[in-house]
Amino acid sequence: MEFTKKNRIRGEVSIPGDKSISHRAVMFGALSQGITEVTGFLQGADCLSTISCFNRLGIEIENTPSKILIHGKGLHGLTAPTEVLDVGNSGTTTRLISGILAAQPFETTLDGDASIRKRPMKRIMTPLQMMGADIKSQLDNGCAPLIIHGQALHGIHYDSPVASAQVKSSVLLAGLYAEGVTSVTEPVLSRNHSEIMLQYFGAKVSSEGTTATIWPEPDLVGQKVNVPGDISSAAYFIAAGLLVPDSELLIKNVGINPTRDGILKVALAMGADITLLNENRDGEPTADLLVRSSSLHGTTVEGALIPTLIDEIPIICVMAACAEGTTVIKDAAELKVKESNRIAVMVSQLSAMGVDIVGTDDGMIIHGGKPLHGATIQTFMDHRIAMSFAIASLIAEGTTTILDHEVVNISYPGFYEDLGRITQ
Repeated sequence: MEFTKKNRIRGEVSIPGDKSISHRAVMFGALSQGITEVTGFLQGADCLSTISCFNRLGIEIENTPSKILIHGKGLHGLTAPTEVLDVGNSGTTTRLISGILAAQPFETTLDGDASIRKRPMKRIMTPLQMMGADIKSQLDNGCAPLIIHGQALHGIHYDSPVASAQVKSSVLLAGLYAEGVTSVTEPVLSRNHSEIMLQYFGAKVSSEGTTATIWPEPDLVGQKVNVPGDISSAAYFIAAGLLVPDSELLIKNVGINPTRDGILKVALAMGADITLLNENRDGEPTADLLVRSSSLHGTTVEGALIPTLIDEIPIICVMAACAEGTTVIKDAAELKVKESNRIAVMVSQLSAMGVDIVGTDDGMIIHGGKPLHGATIQTFMDHRIAMSFAIASLIAEGTTTILDHEVVNISYPGFYEDLGRITQ
């Protein structure tokens, strides 16, 4: 797919539902008694993988254009699947559902695409095994396929070596079934959607500092869930509005949970003109974002900020390439085990567009301010790479060709249409 430079961006865009919250609404609804109604659900391939897995576990889920209806069967209502559970490309599905399946009275095998078969699952296997789970990597390489023989679990206090919402959530979900209390302490706080939503469904969950604690065997009850727009998807439009000259863009109903809003903090630190409108702080906080063209300058992205923007680092690299001065990204080695090695990919593909960028063990150093030129971009079948370079093309001279551009369907099926509506 070919892209060319644009003169300005104008209008407004509504971002599809948050991917993390969409996954969890289906999972927690399935484990609750009664019907859970989800509006704003993200109809991306990853979230559809979660629906498919719970269908195969005996849960009826109605997927209509306006809402999702999950007919929950309670904490102990899942039934043994007759086939392998296909998680597709979804790391969230794989890691979270493992915590649930570890306690079920049946055996399950989880498998997915070639990318999933390379992503590290030892990080959830270790704490689940500490709880008494029988979970094995079929190829004995710490990756999918995973074979899970469900059995009785006991609560633990797990000191996680990584700040990962997927690890934390997997352990907490296993803790729903465990004997005794289960806690997870992280080095820094990761996104807290599971804690917020589990409480909403009726679980007893507490959070103190970087420790989350859950008590077993709650009576979960179906709820109405309105999924806010995904800030990870909004990040591409934030960058577009900032980078393309003479632009003003209103991005509607974006989730601004403080464990996810690192992109806003970094953009503002770089000199961005972003105004929050119509803020709502009930439950998952949301706001409309008014973004105007800005002259950006370099910054340092590190430490506790990293878990709040790990998925946004590719588009932050594009912003840094256009900013005056140097941007340093560090403490982000996690980028190596995403859908692609995002450090290596951003270095190679931005270099192809004329950017002065060097990779490090845990991030990148970007000397910004040089003009970008078009190139042929390899996405490595990574949706966030494809969307980041679609934005880079808007300010690059000449034509940019993005290979395997359709990979955006993982998280944002209508991305190119939305981008086309606001570019001039």
